[in-house]
Amino acid sequence: MVSPMLPDGPRAGSLTPMTRTLFSGGRILDGTGAESADADLVVEDGLIAEIGPTLDGDDIVDMAGKTILPGLFDCHTHVTFSHIDTMRRIQTPFSYRFYEALHNLDATLRIGITTIRDAGGADLGVKQAVSDGLIKGPRMQISLGMISQTGGHGDGWMPAGVNLRLESHPGVPNTIVDGVDEMRQKVRELVRMGADVIKVAVSGGVLSPRDKPTHAHFRQEELDVLVEEASAAGIWVMAHAQATPGIKNAIRAGIRSIDHGIYLDDEAIEMMLARGTWLVPTLVAPRGVIAAADAGAAIPEASVAKAREVAEVHHASFAKAVEAGVKIAMGTDSGVTPHGDNLRELALMVSGGMSPMDALVATTRSAAELMGLDDELGTLEPGKRADLVIVEGDPLDVATLGERIAAVYQDGAQVI
Repeated sequence: MVSPMLPDGPRAGSLTPMTRTLFSGGRILDGTGAESADADLVVEDGLIAEIGPTLDGDDIVDMAGKTILPGLFDCHTHVTFSHIDTMRRIQTPFSYRFYEALHNLDATLRIGITTIRDAGGADLGVKQAVSDGLIKGPRMQISLGMISQTGGHGDGWMPAGVNLRLESHPGVPNTIVDGVDEMRQKVRELVRMGADVIKVAVSGGVLSPRDKPTHAHFRQEELDVLVEEASAAGIWVMAHAQATPGIKNAIRAGIRSIDHGIYLDDEAIEMMLARGTWLVPTLVAPRGVIAAADAGAAIPEASVAKAREVAEVHHASFAKAVEAGVKIAMGTDSGVTPHGDNLRELALMVSGGMSPMDALVATTRSAAELMGLDDELGTLEPGKRADLVIVEGDPLDVATLGERIAAVYQDGAQVI
């Protein structure tokens, strides 16, 4: 299965064709896991042309005291969500979210994240506005909306008889489905509307008060046909997966990534290793729910209680996965937490057993591999697209990395 290639990224003043731009006098941390080293880097026509000592160029960027990283990735964002305050959301005009998305995309780009996988909310218009250069932002793979069963994590029904699911509109379909036939039809509809990846909730979740993170959702045959249809369209599936049985069902079906993975047991981890299934941990997400509630956000008490319940279990499950060698790619669930704070996830990954270098690899090379973009992005190598992040100070001090981004380039053009 090959994930669709991304269109040309946004350019904020493209380089003159064949101009050699030399990034001189700094260090290179290439995203492969190798230690950083002194080297120059040349960009030509939007691509990395050379890396090495004493190179030449037409235009020179002084890199003294700085390090070049590959463009960073976040494999689980919601750029049209800006907060999780229920009352505030239902009192916000429908189209306002798209104007907020402008700021969310910019905030994400400013911390060096040049590529994202949006896990629900962004539609084809948002993606096209970025790829056409109408607005600045990371390159995007989009899922449009999350497929959920009736009464599942994506079902917005409330005891008052109202439905608070606010995501559906002409660019994003209603994604509540039940049964094999409805599942098949919904995947086809999402593909028709521009989905690059299909997202499904195989368990309950934290922010949906009428379900439980420990309960599996959808039966195996429903998930099997989901993956069958996505595969027929040449795209992968990502799973909101918190419950242990739901995680195992997703792995059996051939779903590519387990997002969240709160309740991992030894068998689930062994299954992930055997199938090559990815984990996108989003460790910051439950902490974000707790922080928002403590700051006064109107969040159902049942959701806050679940966030407090799962935070430590989540961290322990992640640590077990790291120790076992599960493939990990960075994702945050931003939108649940503020956009622009995405790199807080790296320090949590380190506290769960990853080295700072491993956390950076999960945010570069591994994330690009998960998204099927490793031929173009994720590492600094000649021939790859010149997505560059310029960092002051030690790039392995991941706790403060987001505060030390000096410049960001996409396809060799400076965007921040």
